[in-house]
Amino acid sequence: MKYMALIYRAQDSSPAYGTPEFGPFMAAYQAANERFAKDGVLVAGEALEASSTATTVRVRNGRTETLDGPFAESKEQLGGYYIFECDNLDDAIRYAAMIPTAAYGAVEVRPVQDLTRS
Repeated sequence: MKYMALIYRAQDSSPAYGTPEFGPFMAAYQAANERFAKDGVLVAGEALEASSTATTVRVRNGRTETLDGPFAESKEQLGGYYIFECDNLDDAIRYAAMIPTAAYGAVEVRPVQDLTRS
């Protein structure tokens, strides 16, 4: 089953680029990515640009409306994701706990619906 790990953090909570802490933080991501690939659970994963670059799209009464920024005002913003192929939720949670930002923010794990099943 596929599980999505949504990575949330407050904008300035993790080590900033150029700080001494940033190198080890990125090395931890590299190590996690290598582990996910080695274990065969990594389907996809990407970091996202800052929430200030988001555009929210809504269609109401046949009209498309766009808003600058994320849909919800929140201290923690979606910063990236992974999709894992795991046997069960416990395995997906174990891999999500390896995501370095879990130490600074939160990682939401959610099953991906399989709409191809009859």
